[in-house]
Amino acid sequence: MTRAYTFTMIRFLGALLLVLAPLLACAQSAVPPEDARAVREVIEAQLEAFRRDDAARAFSLATPGIRATFGDAETFMEMVRRSYAVVYRPKSVAFEAPLIVDGELVQPVRLTDAEGRAWIALYPMQRQPDGNWRTNGCQLARLAGTQT
Repeated sequence: MTRAYTFTMIRFLGALLLVLAPLLACAQSAVPPEDARAVREVIEAQLEAFRRDDAARAFSLATPGIRATFGDAETFMEMVRRSYAVVYRPKSVAFEAPLIVDGELVQPVRLTDAEGRAWIALYPMQRQPDGNWRTNGCQLARLAGTQT
C-alpha cells in the first residue's frame, strides 16, 4: 500500500465519520462532562505546545503507541509541521461535541488554516492507566468553503 493511498483512505474515512457523526452520536451513549472537559484540555494543551514549538510537551500528550511510532519529540514535531500544518498553526479552533464510536472517544475539532480554509480534525482519544487522556492520532479532512 502506498503512502498516498493510505493518506487518501484516512482522509476518506475521516470525511465519512464526519458525515455519519450525527447518526453515531444518537446511537452511542453521551460522553460524561468531566471526560469531555479533560479531553478538550489535552487537545488544547497540545495545540498550545505546537504553537510554542514545544516538541516535548506536544509529544507527552500523545499515547504511548504514538510516541513509539515516532520515537522522539523532534521527529513527531517535524511530522506535524510537514503533514498537519493546520494543526500546527491553526488560525481558529472550535470544538464540537465529543462522540463515542465503537467504544472509543473521538473529539471533532473544526480548524481554519492560514489561508482561511476550513478543516475537521478527528482526535481518537485514549484514557491511560493513570486516568489521564492522551491523543491517539488525528485524522484531517478538508471541508468545503472557508471560514472567516
